[in-house]
Amino acid sequence: MTNLPPSSSNLRGAVDLSSLVNRGQAAAPATSGAAAGPAAGGAPAGVVPVPSLVLDGTDANFGELLELSSRVPVIVGLWASQSEPSTALMSVLEKLITDLAGRFVLARVDIDANPQLAQAFQAQSVPTVAAVITGQPVQLFNGPLAEEQISDVLSRVLELAAQQGVTGTAEAPAVAADGEPAEVVEEPLPPHHLEAYAAIEAGDYATAQSEYRTALAQNPNDTMAVAGLAQVSLLARLQGKTIDQIRNGAASAPDDLDAQLLVADLDLSGGHIEDAFDRLLSLFPAQLAPGRNAIRERILELFEVIGQDDPRVPPTRSRLTALLY
Repeated sequence: MTNLPPSSSNLRGAVDLSSLVNRGQAAAPATSGAAAGPAAGGAPAGVVPVPSLVLDGTDANFGELLELSSRVPVIVGLWASQSEPSTALMSVLEKLITDLAGRFVLARVDIDANPQLAQAFQAQSVPTVAAVITGQPVQLFNGPLAEEQISDVLSRVLELAAQQGVTGTAEAPAVAADGEPAEVVEEPLPPHHLEAYAAIEAGDYATAQSEYRTALAQNPNDTMAVAGLAQVSLLARLQGKTIDQIRNGAASAPDDLDAQLLVADLDLSGGHIEDAFDRLLSLFPAQLAPGRNAIRERILELFEVIGQDDPRVPPTRSRLTALLY
């Protein structure tokens, strides 16, 4: 293998992962824990829960790691227990990946136990190291490499990942000194947040909205309340409506802005985030000032739903700015 290519134009695969991609699409993404749509399970947007930053990549679970690579770049280290240089390099990689605190996930692949992966990554010798970004392989290097040189390679992989919109951060459960999972002590939520959560659990979105607005009145810089209000407002708009009702309503009334806004809500809630923003931005030019303002406000609100650090926010913001000015 050669060194990491200098630009994303070389982000292509001499490695054939097609069979693994197909299997990965059929498998449940249990390893990655990534949500398809807006941040789920209370995790902040851009944070991807994983069991560990260092995982064993196998013929059976690699489809899940390919899915994970659409959120966080995955470094693949192919090694063999009888090869002292490869075990030494894996130790260095584990240290570097751990120090980078979630910028990567490392998949350790024992080639003796996983011949399909060894063949897919064309591992003629060990150690062999590659990366996977959005399901696409990037060949890095084979043979021993100094820690400083590996750090440089990882920095360039991060640049390539950013160009592909892969900017998530993997988050693994904390581990105590004895190796057991550390007890996570969470700070208690502010009272109005607690009341909002309770209302959401009860399906009372109006009360949840009121609680978040009260929290913001007390502290306008409460970013959790801003995001919470945006998310519960989306739920409130969709509550009691079916997919067919929303889509048929928009199709039968193409000039009804409220109906079109609701379809965008539906798209985003289903994980079709680009479709939601494209719909809103396409509507914008034909609207008068009140309609344009409604679209702008809805887009800004949906930014909060998916998280301001989502890679789809900057290009959408740029398009909106161009339409405004």
